[in-house]
Amino acid sequence: MRGQKSEAKENLSFKSELRLQTSELSSELRPPTSELRIAVLSAMAIAIHSIESLVPMPVPWLRIGFSNVISLIAFISFGFKTAMAITITRVFVSAMLIGTFPGPAFVLSLSGGILSTSALAMASIVPFFGITGLSIVSAFFHVIGQLSVAYYLFIKQPEAVIAIAPLLALMATFTGAINGGIAGLILTKLRQRASVGYRP
Repeated sequence: MRGQKSEAKENLSFKSELRLQTSELSSELRPPTSELRIAVLSAMAIAIHSIESLVPMPVPWLRIGFSNVISLIAFISFGFKTAMAITITRVFVSAMLIGTFPGPAFVLSLSGGILSTSALAMASIVPFFGITGLSIVSAFFHVIGQLSVAYYLFIKQPEAVIAIAPLLALMATFTGAINGGIAGLILTKLRQRASVGYRP
């Protein structure tokens, strides 16, 4: 019990330090207004999503979702509203670019994105979640959002949803861990550049 409490305190301290350090990034690394910041980060997420969509996969909807790294970094660095704005912008623009708007793929992506970003806000309250933990929780809720909407709007067969849920849960753990690790590395690099005084 003491070990769990100690670990929870360490994670809480880590997240507090992380938010403090990311808030101290130099002005060169942060666009001057929230609107421009959202635009820049959304453009990055859209580009990543578009490139990833071009890579052939054995199963089309089984993707790592590297664009979610941008939303995760935005949430940790700038808060929930910025992360949600980036997620919604990325889903809408990407769907229009690749031709899935306003079809089922768009609806599933939007529902998963909104729920997963909302889950970040809820999970961040829990002291023992680090970056990777937050990313995995977000990925799980992304799957939950997509399965729920798919069931109520498209499939309406509980057997099919139950059959595919374990695979999607496993994929959520895998992709969430990868994206969380990438986001952690990027934030560490940004803190290092900010601490020494970044010069382009």
